[in-house]
Amino acid sequence: MNSDASSLMNPATARRAKVIRPANLISTEPLAPGSKLPLVIRPCIADLELVPWAASQRKFLQSLLLQHGGLLFRNFCISGVEEFQKLITAVSGEPLEYREQTSPRHKVQGNIYTSTEYPPQYRIFMHNENSYSLTWPLKIMFFCVTAPTEGGETPIADVRRVLTKIPEEIRARFAQDGWMLVRNFGTGYGLSWQTAFQTEDRSQVNRYCEANGIEFEWLSEERLRVRQRRPAIARHPVTGEAVWFNHAAFYHTSTLNPEVLSEMRSELAEEDLPFNTYYGDGTAIEPEALDIIRRAYESETILFTWRENDLLLLDNMLAAHGRSPFRGPRRIVVGMAEPFSSGNLK
Repeated sequence: MNSDASSLMNPATARRAKVIRPANLISTEPLAPGSKLPLVIRPCIADLELVPWAASQRKFLQSLLLQHGGLLFRNFCISGVEEFQKLITAVSGEPLEYREQTSPRHKVQGNIYTSTEYPPQYRIFMHNENSYSLTWPLKIMFFCVTAPTEGGETPIADVRRVLTKIPEEIRARFAQDGWMLVRNFGTGYGLSWQTAFQTEDRSQVNRYCEANGIEFEWLSEERLRVRQRRPAIARHPVTGEAVWFNHAAFYHTSTLNPEVLSEMRSELAEEDLPFNTYYGDGTAIEPEALDIIRRAYESETILFTWRENDLLLLDNMLAAHGRSPFRGPRRIVVGMAEPFSSGNLK
């Protein structure tokens, strides 16, 4: 596992690795020697305004992002959430509304959201945002308003490399059958269907599911079960590279904290658990395969320590992200942009 470059680079190495970029306004360097993800971008002048500079360098930043998978903007003066929202618009277009929700979070301003509001003592496993949906954001950006005092990193991993760490026989099965997510609403665990689909109208839920390739079954007025089958391996729409792009391990019950899973199973039948995953044909994923997939993510996981005003831009199809447990205050806000549909993949 890689760690923050500040503990790995001596000053001489850092000077050799640093590259001065357009008009000597910014410098770029790897987070750690030998690591492409993320590329760290710093200003070379004290009064560089990030939003207008980024808007003028949109193609340049896109080329860096496609190469590295993630860009970490550090030491820039960013006034707050409003400027963060403007930066997303400058780099990637208008921030997207968080649709088909699976985790608790709230709007901060416009379409800027809190990061997942999950108990701080638990980690959030690696994933690509909304890979379970028919449409997902190509870009996701994080802004550190308040840095955690202990832990709370946002681990990242290059899913091009994760794919290569998964044995051919497992890749072949997922390539053939895809994966399936099953969700149950109204069980007392997880989000309500009203929150997940952002409506109180069951007919709107029905229409959304029909339009987005989701099988649905109303078990009662408040109980809803949905199944959605998706590809597990995709090709990036720009680079054409194959990527491991799914939530198969993330939403499998074996990835849950054992205490949480035990509590759920004491109250719910297996088929009523708030979520679980399967191969696309509905058969169970072997425990050994899930262990291998989790180890593939772990072998490529990169950590860095958040600093206030850090801004992390990820290509959502090239880099997965998660969250480490933490103590004390932590405020990371999130914005997503550039909607893309699986129907446009070749």
